Amino acid sequence: MSSEMLLTATEARRRMRAGKLDPVALMEACIARIDAAESRIRAFAWFDARAARAAAAHCARHGDPEAPLFGLPIGVKDVFDTADMPSAYGSPIWAGHRPRADAAAVAWARAAGAVVIGKTVTTEFATRTPGPTGNPANPAHTPGGSSSGSAAGVGAGFFPLAYGTQTAGSVIRPAAYCGVVGYKPSFGLIERFGMKVMAASLDTVGVIAASVADCALFAGAVSGCDLGEPEARPARAPRIGVCRSPTWDQAAPETRALLEDAAGRLARAGAEVVERALPAAFAALIEAHPIVMNAESACAMGWELAHARTGLSASLLERLTFGLTRSETERRAAYRVFAETRAAFPAATEGVDILLTPSAPGEAPAGLGWTGDPAFNSIWTSLGVPCVTVPAGSGPSGMPLGIQIVGRNGEDRATLAWAEWVSAALSG
Repeated sequence: MSSEMLLTATEARRRMRAGKLDPVALMEACIARIDAAESRIRAFAWFDARAARAAAAHCARHGDPEAPLFGLPIGVKDVFDTADMPSAYGSPIWAGHRPRADAAAVAWARAAGAVVIGKTVTTEFATRTPGPTGNPANPAHTPGGSSSGSAAGVGAGFFPLAYGTQTAGSVIRPAAYCGVVGYKPSFGLIERFGMKVMAASLDTVGVIAASVADCALFAGAVSGCDLGEPEARPARAPRIGVCRSPTWDQAAPETRALLEDAAGRLARAGAEVVERALPAAFAALIEAHPIVMNAESACAMGWELAHARTGLSASLLERLTFGLTRSETERRAAYRVFAETRAAFPAATEGVDILLTPSAPGEAPAGLGWTGDPAFNSIWTSLGVPCVTVPAGSGPSGMPLGIQIVGRNGEDRATLAWAEWVSAALSG
């Protein structure tokens, strides 16, 4: 199998700029891996090898080699509209739907030189019923969700970069389960226009890749934000707050051991490591998040509820009904919790550069009927702050474990730089 298949996006870009690699060869390496493993992983909602080859050839002939994502294949979660591929949003209601235009995130990726290799599996409307995707570390285990195909595809080497979205834990958790890097930016950093939005206050476009530098490259290229070069060595080690979060009681033994071990290894690498608990008021986010998420999702699903209700799963209908039956008083109280905790977060993290916290309760569960619990993600999504998960070990079944780095809103460049420092220290 060609070595190009296993390149990070940043290394592939360096080789292409040096004339040692071209988009066609890179695409062929990806397709070879897809041919070998897609029947087991099932990461794609839509994949056409002939179209992927044609797109790579067109990029090689007509693309700008200096474009930031020149020739890099990307997987696009099937909640984003694509003009040249179906967009079904993980639901039979929209099977065969062909949008007229790309979502903004897809359009900007193409403008930056990326080649869309295919659409990746999402849970139903990125919220409920899982698709058929298996975990590349063991296909009998879930890859997580809702960005199931994106995380599994990067983990399997099908493509170096992929889009995900997060409403609760749908970028961080699957990336951790699949042993790759996931980056949920500060809320709104990447444009959502043309995406099937479910919860307007929460839905965040994120990216999944093999390295922190890859995430910075991809997100920076499509957002127009300078996210720096995380691989550059900082002048000092970080000040890290170990935060078990209000859901610590849900951490599996492997996660408890992982966080303790990671804190010790980071301290030995030179970091200043302290315990940092969130103020008690932040625990209110545990109940506020599902109220906001489900109430907003019910509003967003107005057409489907009115005209295609029978195409919705029973579990999604139950959640939408929960959202529709929340009183105005409940909704206002939940939004107030969001506003108050977002305003209080800078003070809660004063004196540290980042928080270190679990990416998921444990390793990926066995079976494909459940994508895992977002208990260690929904609080941070509610706060709108940047989060990065990096590989950090394995659990009792040999499945990957990740550790999550959390920064302050708008401090994405610094958060990515410190995430790379953490990743390097934990892998050294």
